[in-house]
Amino acid sequence: MDLRYPIGQFNWSGPNTSEQRARLIDDIAAAPEKMRSAVAGLSDAQLNSPYRDGGWTVRQVVHHVPDSHMNSYIRIKFALTEHEPTIKPYDEAVWAELIDGRTAPVEPSLSLLEGLHRRWALFLRSLSDDDVKRKFNHPELGIVTIDKYIALYAWHGKHHVAHIMSLREREGWR
Repeated sequence: MDLRYPIGQFNWSGPNTSEQRARLIDDIAAAPEKMRSAVAGLSDAQLNSPYRDGGWTVRQVVHHVPDSHMNSYIRIKFALTEHEPTIKPYDEAVWAELIDGRTAPVEPSLSLLEGLHRRWALFLRSLSDDDVKRKFNHPELGIVTIDKYIALYAWHGKHHVAHIMSLREREGWR
């Protein structure tokens, strides 16, 4: 197994049907609980363990997810309120190395993720079939539809939970 991609790389064959999109939004809604369960009972030493050689620590992964998902939520709002806006990317590796990403307790990020996803899922469920066709320009990914971004972020949450769960399994952390 490639430890970088424990559930495989993101692959989208879209567009999504309404039913597929509803399941993807359910995955987004479930991500905070799955992340909280993934880190439940871990010690500081375990939180400071990288999920793979050269990878982020569990703590950095937990902090990265709300950073990334907040950016995604805002990008979708830009796509709905502007014509194909060019969004601002961020250097996630640099963000992960900031002091809060390396040392902060995980609880604030878990709580942030819960609130964000409650609001995000409610918002995503309100989108029409026409809304999800709207696009933004991502300087690294090109033109992206909201529909594809929903699929990407359903995958993204599962991807990072799997990083932690696969580490727990390999290390025998129960």
